[in-house]
Amino acid sequence: MQKIELMAPAGNFESLQAALDNGCDSIYFGVEQLNMRARASINFTLDDLEEISRRCSEKNVRTYLTLNTIVYDHDLSIVKTLIKRAKEANITAVIAMDQAVIAMARAEGMEVHISTQINITNIETVKFYAMFADTVVLSRELSLRQVKKITEQIEKEEIKGPSGRLLEIEIFGHGALCMAVSGKCYMSLHSHNSSANRGACKQNCRKKYTVIDQESGFEMELDNEYIMSPKDLCTIDFLDQVADAGIKVLKIEGRGRAPEYVAKVIKCYRDAIDSLYNGTYDKEKVISWMQELEKVYNRGFWNGYYLGQKLGEWSKEPGSHATQKKVYLGKGMHYFPKAEIGEFKIEAYDLAVGDTILVTGPTTGAQEMELKSMFVNDKEAQTATKGDEVTMKLDFRIRPSDKLYKIVKTEFAKN
Repeated sequence: MQKIELMAPAGNFESLQAALDNGCDSIYFGVEQLNMRARASINFTLDDLEEISRRCSEKNVRTYLTLNTIVYDHDLSIVKTLIKRAKEANITAVIAMDQAVIAMARAEGMEVHISTQINITNIETVKFYAMFADTVVLSRELSLRQVKKITEQIEKEEIKGPSGRLLEIEIFGHGALCMAVSGKCYMSLHSHNSSANRGACKQNCRKKYTVIDQESGFEMELDNEYIMSPKDLCTIDFLDQVADAGIKVLKIEGRGRAPEYVAKVIKCYRDAIDSLYNGTYDKEKVISWMQELEKVYNRGFWNGYYLGQKLGEWSKEPGSHATQKKVYLGKGMHYFPKAEIGEFKIEAYDLAVGDTILVTGPTTGAQEMELKSMFVNDKEAQTATKGDEVTMKLDFRIRPSDKLYKIVKTEFAKN
């Protein structure tokens, strides 16, 4: 069986590097404002395309530019420029939903992937888009049984994309879910004139609401306070069934999430996919992966509609249910490569030997480790506090732009 392609989110260079360091096969990213995370992440610029391509090509990782928002006439010249620059930078493919974007990408000779925003749910629609695209992302509302029926028909009828290869099916594998069908929501537009379909969602659905009877004025606060806020999708505990459905690409959501989120989730799914294909995937490993996934941002987990569930599972509390959080300590100062020593300036909070620390940066990515020893103001010590200069042994280079954090447990930790 062909190993599933693990597709990672990259909202900035920190997350991009975290994805590369933890074994992704491909990354997807947005440039400027024409993507579905235009406001949720920092986003890259046109001038970043060459650097993205360079870093990824060094690790043989495919690169996908997301241009999957609603596009208006005044956007067309920008879209054309983006696609042209992406082609020049050797970006692998464009993820699109607007026919104008699809046509422009094809005219430029770029590979096209069809976004989930199209809401593809049947084999005939797959056949139609196979005329333009080599990869199709199916609707998030399908069950694995429905997905498998589509992938079987692709093989049976030998449905191929423009490249001449059999069409590949991609599905969403992990991360935040929207209450709307395949993400096409208008709540934010109606309430704030801020369109989710233009990458500017205000996340109204994540808030607490009270239901009011318009005739009597009777108010009712529902037991489940967040009735429009789904739990996050997680497929790692039935990844064997996902693979059996015949999908070729598993997408991890999270371009608006922190680099440590990308690092943790990609590492878990990398291990899971590898275990699946070398015959060591089992319940014990699943439990371990789930515990790791719970450490980073999440709203609780459910299996989406893949196993036949008709209604969503909703969040019971606002925000993240993560069992860990990061606390800012200070910034990187210098790295001594021969000695493999990193120097930091502590600007907040306390640090002690035995703590779990996290170092993030545009080139560093997200590096997590246990602090086994350190020198404080040139003397070996067990603790450090605000104002101290700390040096420690590191097997990775740090830069002045890097940030140092301490990982601590949250109220959601079991012990």
